[in-house]
Amino acid sequence: MDDFLGLVKKLKRVDDAIELLATQIEPNERIDAALEFAMEAHEGQKRKSGEPYIIHPILVAAITASISGDETMVISALLHDVVEDTPHTIEEIGERFGPDVQHIVEGLTKIMEIRDEKLVPSHSNEKLITSALTFRKMLIASIGDVRVLIIKLCDRLHNMLTLDALPPAKQLRISEETLVVYAPIAHRLGISKIKNLLEDLSFRYIYPEDYARIDEYIKSNHQSLHIRLNSFIGKVKNTLCMRGFHRFDFEVIGRVKHYYSIYLKMHRKGIGIDEVLDLLAVRVIVKEPIECYTALGALHLEFTPLISRFKDYIALPKDNGYQTIHTTLFDDESIVEAQIRTERMHHLAEYGVAAHWKYKEGSAPKDGEEVQVNLEWLKSLPYQDDSIEEFYEMAKHDLFSEDIVVFSPKGDYFTLPKDAVALDFAYAIHSEIGDRATAAIINKERASLLTILKNGDIVRIVTQEEPILHCSWLDTVKTSKAKEGIRSNCRARIREVNELTGYNILATIFDKRPEEIRQLLEEADAVGGIQRVPEHIDVLREKIHRISRQAKIREVRLWEVFKKGYKKPYFKKIDHLNFFLNKPLEKVEFDFCCHPKAGDDIVAFYKENRAIIHHKLCRNAYGKIQAGEPMVFVQWFSSKLARYRLIVALQNQKGILAKLLSRLSQIGLNVTGIELGIYSSDNAEYCQIEVESERADKKEIAREISRQFRLVEIVSLDDAYNKN
Repeated sequence: MDDFLGLVKKLKRVDDAIELLATQIEPNERIDAALEFAMEAHEGQKRKSGEPYIIHPILVAAITASISGDETMVISALLHDVVEDTPHTIEEIGERFGPDVQHIVEGLTKIMEIRDEKLVPSHSNEKLITSALTFRKMLIASIGDVRVLIIKLCDRLHNMLTLDALPPAKQLRISEETLVVYAPIAHRLGISKIKNLLEDLSFRYIYPEDYARIDEYIKSNHQSLHIRLNSFIGKVKNTLCMRGFHRFDFEVIGRVKHYYSIYLKMHRKGIGIDEVLDLLAVRVIVKEPIECYTALGALHLEFTPLISRFKDYIALPKDNGYQTIHTTLFDDESIVEAQIRTERMHHLAEYGVAAHWKYKEGSAPKDGEEVQVNLEWLKSLPYQDDSIEEFYEMAKHDLFSEDIVVFSPKGDYFTLPKDAVALDFAYAIHSEIGDRATAAIINKERASLLTILKNGDIVRIVTQEEPILHCSWLDTVKTSKAKEGIRSNCRARIREVNELTGYNILATIFDKRPEEIRQLLEEADAVGGIQRVPEHIDVLREKIHRISRQAKIREVRLWEVFKKGYKKPYFKKIDHLNFFLNKPLEKVEFDFCCHPKAGDDIVAFYKENRAIIHHKLCRNAYGKIQAGEPMVFVQWFSSKLARYRLIVALQNQKGILAKLLSRLSQIGLNVTGIELGIYSSDNAEYCQIEVESERADKKEIAREISRQFRLVEIVSLDDAYNKN
């Protein structure tokens, strides 16, 4: 494919592009009609490079054909910009080329490619939001048909191949978006060929100095690397032949790993390229699935395997259908990754979901090679999440993370991201299991739901009848399904608590029962929670007046009865808290069941001139709120700086601490203390930093730090019990 893409990059003439398309899929009447229609629609339009615009859709169609061989996808690729860039309508596409093509082109149009002139500068705070919006649009448009994503990836690949025609600022911005949006999607769809290309092309523009260093090393050591590689390939071939394979029954392909994967190894381990041991990899391609295991046995008998890196994706395929045995072998003073697969598995590994269209018209898969592709992950992402950034972070983690396989006691297996916890497993089984989970049995031993799972663990989840809130665990779980389940339950509880709390506060002010307040407000606006209670005093008063007038009460107005003993509420500040009440308040206490800290959502119960503070999601508080106990309005007095303790893992790189301190300053954190080397590992030094900030949103601070550094922990130092 590298030679093919080299041609794609160089072609500047329409006729040459058409010829290249014809080498990837045999022309027919429908393809010719789509090509003619696209050429007429884009006539006179130019690319930034000055060449005719039509070259772009033709070459996108050629790339699509090279990985899918599907006529409908090729036609859709030829027409993918027609509706967006020309006067032609989606209905016209449907009339000319049928509903299937119309459906795909409509999905591609809905994504609405962000044009160069609308791209946000790389350093802008809008960058993440812009990328996340594109990300969500792509996934939403693809729920009904994953072919939309495949063509969009081919479109972006051609854009990246021809990116040198744009100015540097736009090259950088498009490359960043490609790396954080398009490459992870290609990874999740199993299209490793496109994923690797997108990563390397983006890497070149985003980190040009690092790219140049790796490129120089690979090129200057080309001869020695390939001597080592060819030597190892020869050893593998000899080993297989000695163990019963005929020379023509298998193929061994060697490669130097792609640049971005090398860069990630260097960055994660804090080492130079000359210290990366596994620069080389081989693929052993055999004919039958059983031969994969025969080849594995031969290699493990000949070479010492690094067992910790062994994975069998043939017995336990990935959700996207990927099947290959991964093993790592010691060879002299280096290690070499070896992948073992059949020819069909190889096609699926290179082209993922896109490869399935190559076979749908052909012969049935061989025994043992039926392809099971699970795209439920695409449908189950939290598209309705209020925060686009939160959606992006959750979805990206599902798309682009190392994975493990864990089992149920019955032998069903589940693929989870590395460092997933038992609660992630519970939600992977079913959302109701996650909601009602209380503990886990891991390898026959009882464990917490926050226990990090290891590859091969056998897990059983212990549940109870009623759902359990795990709100404080939101940042610990790894999968979007678990995060959304926890967030959804907590939002529902907060809505309920806000409403009941509002009734209870108003009932306390008017010396009435909460049920009486509810009846009077049931036709008014929703209470909306305790933060709106002061304004609901007026709502309540007006409601009572209106009912009095409608009921035509003569001598004694309802308001006069209702306000008996009523005193006008006032605000009162005690320590770091602000209260709104019309009762005497002399003392504030914090209950010890939930330990709320400064900035947490809180509620206040009123008893004998005292306010007793609970966390809003406290179980004990929830029972009291449901029982209608007297409550008063409370909120934190916001003039105090919030203080946090951070634990950050720093790679062993020159100047990394200065970069961290600079980043903390950029996001408005004032460093008040720092302790280096609290813990050391082979890969990182852990430092503890105390900071203060006017911002009380701990999650947002953690998110901003984590974009560039590995944040191990963030803890609020503003203990609500400490009044100093």
